[in-house]
Amino acid sequence: VLRARQGVGNIVARPLRVLTAEGTDVPADGESLGELAVSGNDVMLGYYRDADATEAVTLDGCLLTGDLAVMHPDGYVEIRDRRKDIIVSGGENIASVEVERVLDRHPGVVESAVVGVPHEFWGEVPVAFVAVRPGVRLSAEDLVAFAREHLSGYKVPKTVHFTELPKTSTGKIQKHRLRELARSGD
Repeated sequence: VLRARQGVGNIVARPLRVLTAEGTDVPADGESLGELAVSGNDVMLGYYRDADATEAVTLDGCLLTGDLAVMHPDGYVEIRDRRKDIIVSGGENIASVEVERVLDRHPGVVESAVVGVPHEFWGEVPVAFVAVRPGVRLSAEDLVAFAREHLSGYKVPKTVHFTELPKTSTGKIQKHRLRELARSGD
């Protein structure tokens, strides 16, 4: 848990901030979610000849990173998810990382990724893609039951796909490809 925290400034950077949509700092309570904002001499001034794009990613003199985070009382920041990966289901925000952490705790799971897919009533619902440990037999029902023990019902994946997760050359999971797979129903 402590390794997940960031935020030690350096000689050219100002301290990290976590901002609300209005540009105010979130309370340092380790729970209030906002967007990570950075500023200092090592942060870009803006996009080259694109004032509109620059305005879209800056707030109160800071660059908005697209990372959703909380500020802890000790001044450290913990990144919880990417703004684009938040799933909005029935008006409730679901952090895909929270669901993934639960699924990854199952002894039969190597790794997982959770994405939101459109739903006619809820807006979006969470769908999980899971890589299973070799030699382990795991059903979608088993994994959903495990998730229900640790998550609120609306956060539990509605569908589970067992597959190898697509990754970039640097090992980052390609969630955009998983969203395409989930939407196509494959």
